Amino acid sequence: MNVQSPPEKLKPNDFASDQEVRWCPGCGDYAIVKSVQRALADMGSDPAKTVFVSGIGCAARFPYYMSTYGFHTIHGRAPAFATGVKLANPELDVWVIGGDGDMLSIGGNHTLHAIRRNVDVQILLFNNQIYGLTKGQYSPTSQVGTRSPSTPAGSVDSPISACVFALGCNARFVARCVDTNQKVLPGLLVEAKQNKGASFVEILQNCIVYNDGVYSAFTEKSVAADRQVVCEHGKPLIFGKDNEKGLRLVPGKLELEVVTIGENGITEDDILIHDETNRPLALMLAGMLPPEFPVAMGVIFRDPGPSYETSVVEQIADIKEKSPPESLNTILNKGRTWTVV
Repeated sequence: MNVQSPPEKLKPNDFASDQEVRWCPGCGDYAIVKSVQRALADMGSDPAKTVFVSGIGCAARFPYYMSTYGFHTIHGRAPAFATGVKLANPELDVWVIGGDGDMLSIGGNHTLHAIRRNVDVQILLFNNQIYGLTKGQYSPTSQVGTRSPSTPAGSVDSPISACVFALGCNARFVARCVDTNQKVLPGLLVEAKQNKGASFVEILQNCIVYNDGVYSAFTEKSVAADRQVVCEHGKPLIFGKDNEKGLRLVPGKLELEVVTIGENGITEDDILIHDETNRPLALMLAGMLPPEFPVAMGVIFRDPGPSYETSVVEQIADIKEKSPPESLNTILNKGRTWTVV
């Protein structure tokens, strides 16, 4: 009897291609590709069943650096291509890679439909609040006042919150992390993969050339504990160097406020417990902005539902079962036909 030994567990480097990684030195994308490779190894992913789909932009180089299948597609259309891949072969593990300009500007509608349909893909949005590949123009997520070649006097546009956008598209999994957080990001990507349906992960990524330090006000080690709150289901929304701060609902109002435990009679019992299935709460958390509020990190919302491709496959199978095959001639002569005399 020929018994095959189980395949050897792959390591992160086994998911790296032989291509030279060519991002700017210090770019946050280096950290992200390492996190993805580590997550794939941790999950025991099969490279032969893994696909990365990207559009146009700095982030779009991603498929070249993965020893998997991949498509470098056209600007903004990666979610549409990924939907086609998943429908054609639902067994594939499909990842969508794009930047804030690619996914929220020209590709905003495609991102919306992939999310609302709940296609079983992982959408990783690299958000550096700038267009990097085309030399630093402002993007849909750029803050008011951003000076760039296209806004030399400062942007006057109101920016998009990527996570709020996703929640507005009826996303069923929304998470956020910082590119360099190697202790958290790989595990967060594993959680995204385990979610059945569209998983949206906003990765706050630093562009060292055109928008360096855009997130430093809440990502620097000296301030991160006071300016970030980690969302963990069933746990109080507490943060701060000494876990002395927390979020609670303003009495009598549906809005959040930051309070200090031990002041004005506030105790840990007053702090809001994170419920990742609560969409209104998720919208409030995703929309929090510094310096008034901490930035929400981790899984902000998770409420799995039927995935699009599963529903499509089941529908096709049901139709085939109820409708026996017909000849092409029968189909062509069905319904309203006419005879030429």
